[in-house]
Amino acid sequence: MRSRALLLSLALAGALGAPARPITVYLAGDSTMAPKRPDRRPETGWGEALQQYFRPEDVRIANHAMNGRSTRTFIAEGRWQAIIDSLAPGDYVFIQFGHNDESVEKTDRYTPPDDYRANLRRMVADVRARHAQPVLLTPVYRRKFDAEGTLVDTHGIYPDIVRAVAREERVPLIDLHRSTGELLARLGPDSSKALFLQLEPGASPNYPNGVHDNTHFRPLGAELVARLAVDGIRQAHLGLTASLRAAPDSVHAASGAGRD
Repeated sequence: MRSRALLLSLALAGALGAPARPITVYLAGDSTMAPKRPDRRPETGWGEALQQYFRPEDVRIANHAMNGRSTRTFIAEGRWQAIIDSLAPGDYVFIQFGHNDESVEKTDRYTPPDDYRANLRRMVADVRARHAQPVLLTPVYRRKFDAEGTLVDTHGIYPDIVRAVAREERVPLIDLHRSTGELLARLGPDSSKALFLQLEPGASPNYPNGVHDNTHFRPLGAELVARLAVDGIRQAHLGLTASLRAAPDSVHAASGAGRD
């Protein structure tokens, strides 16, 4: 009897002393968030810059975002189910789609508004069924200015659908559409180029003819959008806030770069 009690005590002590596993934050989204191949650099998804804001012993970022995916194709290809199958209670899933869902001309990925809404609701329900926390994010702004230098929104009703689903389903919302729009409007047509994949011929061996991309970020843009996402985490009072650490010096330096 004594030996059994001793073994039980030792087992309990070992369990109490074992370090808790890190919370995993899964990222489900499109190319603006996704990790990039070496042959696409310096293109950078903002999700790649998120881990630096968290203590790695507390929070692990698992970036499952993929170029060219909409809610429809992310589900159809089994990418969504792979996240759900990996979830543990207490994990988070950050869900950011819209750029490809809204692309009417790209029939391989286009998702009509009603289907987009239904897909977001399904995603929320799937995450909650695993006792994890869904977080909805509106799509980031594209860099488009009119002749007068005013920022133009290209996303139509899709950001409002995300906001409505978040409100109706009582899901935390990080409104990157609003915050990135404010950032680009503040920087203006010229200075905002520094955030995006804008390269002259010869500037990068990956783009020998140059590239002028107003959707995808270079490292500076990814860092600043990740910082806006962290601001949104704080504003939404997510439990993850307790595991945040101070922004790296590179982010503080980047925050003032490129301003007029």
